[in-house]
Amino acid sequence: MLELYKKTFVGMQIVICSVTGAVLVWRHLWGLAALFFVTMQVAALLGALWGNRLKGKFQRGSDQATAR
Repeated sequence: MLELYKKTFVGMQIVICSVTGAVLVWRHLWGLAALFFVTMQVAALLGALWGNRLKGKFQRGSDQATAR
């Protein structure tokens, strides 16, 4: 999981900061912007976990197909 998260870290942080900044400029509510920031950070971690799980499933599937 850590490899996938490291690979996408910079790009995701740029998107998260951009969206948070846009929400802050649009609504002028720090609480709402903070909620967007935290939600997107958690989603980035969950996405990396899910991507790692899918990668493992694909690798196990291809290993089983080549073993036959």
